Amino acid sequence: MLGCAALPFSTAHPGLRRALAARNYAEPTAVQAAVLEAEPDRDLLVSAQTGSGKTVAFGLALARRLLGESPDAEGYKERFDAPGAPRALIVTPTRELAQQVHRELAWLFAETGARVETCVGGMDPRREAHQLSRGVHIVVGTPGRLVDHLSRGALSLARIDAVVLDEADEMLDMGFREDLEQLLEAAPEDRLTLLFSATIPNGIAQLAKRYQKKAVRIAATAEGDRHRDIEYHAIPIVPRQRDLAVVNLLRYHDAPGALVFCQTRDGVTHLAANLAERGFSVAALSGELSQRERNSALQALRDGRARVCVATDVAARGLDLPDLGLVIHADLPQNAQTLVHRSGRTGRAGKHGLAILVVPDGARRYVERMLSTAHVQAQWKLAPSSDDIRVRDQDQLVLEIRALADAVNDDDRAVARLLLADRAPDDLVAALVRLRREARPAPEELVVPPSMQRGRAEPPRRPDARRDRPTRSDHPRSEHPRGERGEHPRGERGEHSRGERGERGAPHGRGVWFTINVGRSKNADPKWIIPLLCRRGDITKRSIGKIQVLTRETRVEIAPDAADAFAEAIRRPDPKDPKIHIERVED
Repeated sequence: MLGCAALPFSTAHPGLRRALAARNYAEPTAVQAAVLEAEPDRDLLVSAQTGSGKTVAFGLALARRLLGESPDAEGYKERFDAPGAPRALIVTPTRELAQQVHRELAWLFAETGARVETCVGGMDPRREAHQLSRGVHIVVGTPGRLVDHLSRGALSLARIDAVVLDEADEMLDMGFREDLEQLLEAAPEDRLTLLFSATIPNGIAQLAKRYQKKAVRIAATAEGDRHRDIEYHAIPIVPRQRDLAVVNLLRYHDAPGALVFCQTRDGVTHLAANLAERGFSVAALSGELSQRERNSALQALRDGRARVCVATDVAARGLDLPDLGLVIHADLPQNAQTLVHRSGRTGRAGKHGLAILVVPDGARRYVERMLSTAHVQAQWKLAPSSDDIRVRDQDQLVLEIRALADAVNDDDRAVARLLLADRAPDDLVAALVRLRREARPAPEELVVPPSMQRGRAEPPRRPDARRDRPTRSDHPRSEHPRGERGEHPRGERGEHSRGERGERGAPHGRGVWFTINVGRSKNADPKWIIPLLCRRGDITKRSIGKIQVLTRETRVEIAPDAADAFAEAIRRPDPKDPKIHIERVED
């Protein structure tokens, strides 16, 4: 495994070296230095975070493979030959990332005459096929579109000298394994294969073992260093006040750019509309948008017309937004890896970033376990109150108006003298303050969650996966009026009602009801339903009351004090049982 000792760009291809100098690249980043240090023709398995400079890193590796290392080396070329079948293939999980990689490589290879084209979903495939037919040196694309061009004969991989899989772990998570394997098997066996991934889970290790030859493992970012420039806050809330908490967080921190994560497209639409209604300049990104709408939203963020982006995980992959100082997890990440990926959109290129998790009060233990798994230290604190925001506004308004006063001209002073003729200076300045204050969204009044109330706050507990995981002894026994072997009493409409419990802590008929879309026809049984509820809802068996198994659905009663947190938790997608849906029964 290679480290990342600092090496100068002097070992890079001269054309790329000049391009880097023009962009004020003085020294390589950790991942760039590690790639330069590796042997030129060795496959690489690189773990590097988004924002670490990996696009330039694999650009440097491609130049060494395709053009040679230095003018003194045998086979060295100053520029590419006439374009024909592609020489290098770069595969990315999303079209936004593919377009970003294209922009980076375009300036990096500008002096070498490289022709770089993209093939991504959402764009005109006929135009892409035409561009490929004219000849190309480097192709950047998404797995599905590349496989489509390959199967139609528009894309030939016969002359490929190098393949790059960028954010390989994301592509596996998104279900692109078969497409990746098809592309790798279509390329010559003697190619160079570079795998870049934020983490190296088992799936990536297997892919590397199968398609790479004696790959050099590069850890460009140490486990503790990847969070070095990111400060983490965890904000407990009353579940129904999530949107209000997001409003106050955006107002208090007032970052030039903020990225807010939701779990679903509907969640993005709802939260973006809520923020826009309150006066924030918002852009929404989700999978249902057309490519034109996505490009328009991204441009609004880049040119400052929008300062808040609300997005799903998929839509936000590969985004490189300027001045992104704040990431808010409005919906909790599914796991530690997603937490790291989301938060890594801020704190880039040495800049300080802030990542905030909005934590429904009942999900605190789940978040503590996730933070521990990700090796992240977070400060637990209350969301900013309306008073906190007003105090902060005073300081910012003073600085803002002082800056305005520094830029006045004679025409402005002439109007000021007219106003001062019949108005006191205090009144005029106060009117200006009110005008500037009213341009800001109003803060929201928040309820202090039970875990943060004085005298009730619990000290953080060390996460214990064994303790929190439902075990066989945790599963409550079904208690029936007619004995353990149980002939069950008839429920409504002649259905069986199973698993009614009267244990201490159970709701005793006072709880909130939820439905599960499986019933007796699909062998629903409390023996596996109870562990499912504990895992999906992040609760214990003591919060579960009656369980009524009907023909096509199951009704479950949840204790009132756990119902809101349970409702929030079950919104998270469940990869283990994706076809089982749990919904709250409306009053």
